[in-house]
Amino acid sequence: MLRSIPTGKIYLSRHNQIIAKAMEITEIIHCRGHKNVRALHKSTFEITKETELSPNGDCIIAVDADRGAADLSPAFRDALSRDGTILTTTLSCGGVTAIVRSEGCAGITLTHETDLVWRRSTFLCPRTVAIYSDHTARQLPRDLIEKLQNEEEMTVTLRAEFP
Repeated sequence: MLRSIPTGKIYLSRHNQIIAKAMEITEIIHCRGHKNVRALHKSTFEITKETELSPNGDCIIAVDADRGAADLSPAFRDALSRDGTILTTTLSCGGVTAIVRSEGCAGITLTHETDLVWRRSTFLCPRTVAIYSDHTARQLPRDLIEKLQNEEEMTVTLRAEFP
């Protein structure tokens, strides 16, 4: 199964001259909610391969992910480690969808075995997927969080667009 799908976009001037070409690459992660999902964190949200969640994990929104940061394709990890990359993350669960926009940057390594973390700040560690996220756990739609608290399956689509 192909998990990474590179495609391209060409931006034209009003005179149909190529002014920029952007590439896109997409990854899809499958995970599920957990009864202890609280989604109250003010600066991050996280998805993990771990199967259990304590009530203290207030940034974790899903468990049992089929991939962690280190499992993403090399091409996708390379795209997110570039300044100027825009990451659009679509969270879909039980008919509810949330779209999160973030940025990649040169310091992102994506080497953590189990976790993926989206951050509002610029803090980097091996779990960081993106920075400057426009949503945190607390800001995600509460109907999405309710579905996750009922342990429903979630599909996470990551689309990186980079120069």
